[in-house]
Amino acid sequence: MSELLKDPMVLREILLDHYEYPHNHKLTDNPAFKEAHMSSESCIDDIRVQAKITDGIIEDVRFDGRACTISTASTSMMTDLVKGKTIAEAKEIMNNYFAMIDGREFDENMLEEAVALQGVSKQANRIKCATIGWHGLEKLIAESEEENDGK
Repeated sequence: MSELLKDPMVLREILLDHYEYPHNHKLTDNPAFKEAHMSSESCIDDIRVQAKITDGIIEDVRFDGRACTISTASTSMMTDLVKGKTIAEAKEIMNNYFAMIDGREFDENMLEEAVALQGVSKQANRIKCATIGWHGLEKLIAESEEENDGK
């Protein structure tokens, strides 16, 4: 990992940038996209995650809704990390992300800017915020796999 990504001020700037200018932060009415509605009882987080998964590839992923800084930033980072990836690659990224959030060993190179959320593992009350969008995508991947297993 870059030394810059170990600087707390740089990590803070990454988080704020993804919160103020989230990537892929616009929903679509395109029926090719599946959607998961995710909300939290402990925070303002109430988001919709959409993904277009075709032939095992996450072609596009988007989100919108009302969310705190951590939730918005983490979901924005997630969209960047998984877009264009196979389901298997996305699952590996997600497993590494969840390991990081749980304070376990993970591949920091695989997570790129998402390492900015590493400190969340020490804040139990923020873990749901940092994972809500990721769990939404996890749900969409599971639905896609179920649909394709039936064919």
